[in-house]
Amino acid sequence: MKVALITGITGQDGSYLAELLLEKGYMVHGIKRRSSLFNTDRIDHLYQDPHNPNQRLKLHYGDLTDSMNLTRIIQECQPDEIYNLGAMSHVKVSFDMPEYVGNVDGLGTLRILEAVRLLGLANKTRIYQASTSELFGGLPENKNERGFYDENSPLYPRSPYGVAKIYGFWITKNYREAYEMFACNGLLFNHESPRRGETFVTRKITRAVAKIALGLQDKIYLGNLEAKRDWGHAKDYVRMMWMILQADKAEDWVIATGVTTTVRDFVRMAFSEVGIELEFKGKGVEEKAFVKACNNKEFQVKIGKEILSIDPSYFRPTEVDLLLGDPTKAKEKLGWVPEYDLVDLVKDMMESDVKLMKKDVDLLKAGHQILKQVE
Repeated sequence: MKVALITGITGQDGSYLAELLLEKGYMVHGIKRRSSLFNTDRIDHLYQDPHNPNQRLKLHYGDLTDSMNLTRIIQECQPDEIYNLGAMSHVKVSFDMPEYVGNVDGLGTLRILEAVRLLGLANKTRIYQASTSELFGGLPENKNERGFYDENSPLYPRSPYGVAKIYGFWITKNYREAYEMFACNGLLFNHESPRRGETFVTRKITRAVAKIALGLQDKIYLGNLEAKRDWGHAKDYVRMMWMILQADKAEDWVIATGVTTTVRDFVRMAFSEVGIELEFKGKGVEEKAFVKACNNKEFQVKIGKEILSIDPSYFRPTEVDLLLGDPTKAKEKLGWVPEYDLVDLVKDMMESDVKLMKKDVDLLKAGHQILKQVE
């Protein structure tokens, strides 16, 4: 039985990857940070009775800032594969916490690589490092001849998050070359799902749209609607992570869809899923969105209602306006083909968030009923 260790297992990618590896018969170890609150919602359906001898998922308390802790866990697990998905991954927040993101996202990668080397596992353990499209910085002059970013595009990160990740990217390449380790970078472009964190723009949008449709929220505030992203489904991306570590040769790979969409169009698509058509008026920070039509009897929002405004505080100090990846290498060499397109992704996220927000409506109704009984 193959053994895998996942850092960041409680996150979006970690939970989907754990599902995939368990389906493939792996013993899966996951590292989670100690918290006074339960933070395992995404993997609770996988984690059953820890006393069950057939349980193939084991969790360990750990932190990417603690080298001794990481070394101990790796020594205990003796993993065939390590997927380093743990990170402080919010780009906007990284400007507020630059030292922390450098310690976790940059030096955290080094700590894992060095632990594998010192434990004598360099010839046994294959390592996947979760890199990011933020390394490219969105500079147009760095695209290939087809107008995309690929494995040979120059890197120019434009946030503390990107700068920290570029250290992780290069130290992974360095250990691969210096110690002949099977260590790979996956330059992941934006990938979303119903499990995406609530502060990330796509999930912020789908949650807000569901609330607005159900009458739980009046409007949503966003930043740069002109920003364009290459959005894929996290399920497709974690499948590619696994494929990378099954390859014959350790290399670096771009994981992307090759299709770009503006934040504005993502908003349109999300509202369309609940039968609401929008009209955008104004430009820049004065742009607003209004309800033009409502074609779903279940979700009745007043025509002409303002449901979106711009909040300048959401703009980044250095904005990356366009990120578009070239997945040619992944498709031609590993046969990776995404199973979800953007329409599927938005539908999946909206169905999940509408279902989630309906629970809040039911709770409110129950609360009102109790109050009436008390009165």
